[in-house]
Order: sequence, then structure tokens, then C-alpha cells
Amino acid sequence: MPTQCSQGELDFGSSDGRKLVGAFDGGAITSNGGVVLLAAADRATGLSRRLAACFTDLRIADAVRHSVGDLLRQRIFGIALGHEDLIDHDALRDDPALAAVLDKPGGRLAGKSTLNRLEHAAKIGSDRHHKLDHDAGSIERLFVDLFLDAHHRPPSRIVIDLDATDDPVYGEQEGRHFHGYYDCYCYLPLYVFCGRHLLAAKLRSSANDAAHGSVAEAARIVAQIRARWPGTTIVVRADSGFCRDDLMTWCEANDVQYVLGLAGNPRLVRKLAPEMRKARRRAKRSGQAARVFTDFEYRTRKSWSARRRVIGKAEWTNGAANPRFIVTNIHAAFGSARFLYENVYCQRGEMENRLKECQGDLFADRTPAPTMRANQLRLWLASFAYVLMCAVRRIGLAGTKLAAATCGTIRLKLLKIGARVTISVRRVKLAFASACPDRDVFMLAARRL
Repeated sequence: MPTQCSQGELDFGSSDGRKLVGAFDGGAITSNGGVVLLAAADRATGLSRRLAACFTDLRIADAVRHSVGDLLRQRIFGIALGHEDLIDHDALRDDPALAAVLDKPGGRLAGKSTLNRLEHAAKIGSDRHHKLDHDAGSIERLFVDLFLDAHHRPPSRIVIDLDATDDPVYGEQEGRHFHGYYDCYCYLPLYVFCGRHLLAAKLRSSANDAAHGSVAEAARIVAQIRARWPGTTIVVRADSGFCRDDLMTWCEANDVQYVLGLAGNPRLVRKLAPEMRKARRRAKRSGQAARVFTDFEYRTRKSWSARRRVIGKAEWTNGAANPRFIVTNIHAAFGSARFLYENVYCQRGEMENRLKECQGDLFADRTPAPTMRANQLRLWLASFAYVLMCAVRRIGLAGTKLAAATCGTIRLKLLKIGARVTISVRRVKLAFASACPDRDVFMLAARRL
């Protein structure tokens, strides 16, 4: 008599003479088992608790099923797990692992509609149905506070990187503008990093210059850092898009050092001509690219308010001249021309990797809401997901093979792992696969966090 099979059973052929079948009857199984690491990092840093304090909740308390803190954790954890869109939470609300770390084992989480009320971010009073609001200034200060708290003692010197990047938009969002360089309608957010630490993510219209608002952001961040670390030397670093007199003047007036890219022009090229001839002769003799560095006092004819130290790199490569320039207020006694260019300015390129993590791995460029205020909040939530992933890396993965891994790699290796969730009276257990290839790293990170 033929075997009776379930209608829901899937036939995948055979395996060593046996039928290979499958069915969606495994029970409470999750593909997001590593969310427990995110929850542990959140507890270690107090991120969601401190972020929730930046919100105002005027909902009727007895009718609230999902607190602001729970909504923020669900959204931030979801982004870190790779669920970038609100609609994803209509399925994610039933994930047993996510429910467990949000203290709702076996329960249902918020759906897309509830989360959308949090993110729409209209000011309270503008709509009688809107009961949730946030304090933008408090959220901005929280990024810097989390950076400061990540250090056991003040460093002697820090380098703050400023950069702008495109955030393409495809609708009629407020503040959209066509940017000729990026050849699309986009926003132009300003990012501020110190190493891997994110200090600011400011959404701006691309109708503005790349350096727009950079002085105000630098002033706010530097003031907050100096309130805790008065003896720390601060260096501002950026490309030529930020080489503006107002930023340099502010740095000079506030004892902040700067190393900024400087776009070349015929006057600068003429000043570098003797060094370029030396580089050409060296390249001709060696058959390889040659560099010669120099520095000199320089002032533009109209835009600069003072003479400043400019460092020139005379490079002869592939049979052609490649002149490059930076401007700085660091005295030659504390930094030679070659050192400041190669060891300080050129390290600025590492920030590009941080931008790729924020936008590529953590979806910071998902800004589809009609208002800039709502899109700014979405940018911040993605940015906090980045901060949380950095906490997992900094605290849990130091000294491991994933110590320098990107957020995308950490997600793949440690967060998107399968587990069976069982709930009893005394405990909630996540049973991971015995053959998990990164079990040793996972266990070490869990213990540390």
C-alpha cells in the first residue's frame, strides 16, 4: 500500500535512496537567532533606553501595547537584521527570537502601521491623531554621548571626519533637488565620524553646497566633546568640498586643528613647479612614480581672510604630473608636509567605507517619506543601527577574526543564523545549529556582551 503523504509536504527528490521531503511544520524557528547579540549590545550601551527618552508619547497609557522603547528596538534591530522597510514588520512581528528579546515571548510585535506612526514624525499639535514626537536636538547629542561613553579614558588626540554623500530619491519628497554631479534627484546628507564612531548624520537638501551647515555641526560636536574631554586635541579633516573660509576661521578661533583638501589652480601649480621638476627627474631615473612634498604660505585673492599653510604634493606618475594640495593650521614643528599628507589626510579615505556600511549595509538611504522631518528620523534610526552594530564589533568581537568585519559580514556570520525557540515556565531557549561555522566567535561575543 502506498505511503500516505501530507498535502503540505514538499518533494525534493532523493538522498541516498531515501525520499528528500520538506514541510513548514517546524514550529517556532527563526532565521534571526543572532538578534540576542544586538539586544545584549543595546543593554550594554543603553542605546534604546536613552533614545526613547528623546521622544514624547501622548498616547492613552492604558491603551498602549507597544511602548516607544519597544518600537525603537524593534525598528533598529530590524534594520540591523536586514529588514529595511516598514512593510517587512508585518511578517517580522511574528518572529519568535525578536519577540523574545523584546520581552514578549510567544507574543506579537508591532506591525507596519504602528511603526509608521512613530516614524511619520509630524509635530504634536499639527494633527490631532499624532501622539508621538521627538526632540531632534536630544537625538543629535545622543550620538556624541554614545561616542564619549565608548572610551574608558579621554584620548590625547582625535580626528573628526566630515563628508557628504548622495541619497537618491524617486518621488516628490520635500527638499529634493537635482544634483548635477550625481546626475539625479537626491538629498545630500552630512556625515561626521571619528574613526568608526558615527557622531552626526544630518539630512540636507542637495540644493546646498557640500559644506553647508558644517560649521554649526562642528561647533556643536566639539563643544560637547570638550565638556567631557577638555584636554583632548581635536583635528577636523575633510576633502576640498569643505575647504571654506568660514570653517577654517572657526577652527582657528576655537583652537581646533584642521587638515582639508584644497582644489588646485594655476597659481598653486606654479608654486609647485620646482618640486614637480624634481619629481619628474626622479621618476625618469627610477622608472617609477616619484613624489616630492613642500609647504608654503598662500592666500586666495578673494575668498580667504588670511594667509594659511598649504602643503603641495608634486607627483610624477605614468608620464604625467599629478599635483595635489591640502591646507592646514598645524605648525610644521608638529607635522611635516609628507607626514600630514600621507599619514593624516590620506587616511580620510577610510571614511568612504563607513558611508558604504551606513548606506549599503544599513539602508541609511531609505528616505521615501514626503517630509524631510520624517526622512531625517529614518536616517537616524538607520544610523543607530550602525552604532549598535559597532558596539557588537567593539565589545564582542575584539581580537577575533571578525574584529574588522563590515556590518554586512557581521550580519551574515552572526545575526542571520537559524534557531529553534522553545518557551517554558522558567526560560526561553534558542537552540542553534550544532554545526554553526562561527559558533566559537558567537559564544565569545555573547559572553563579552
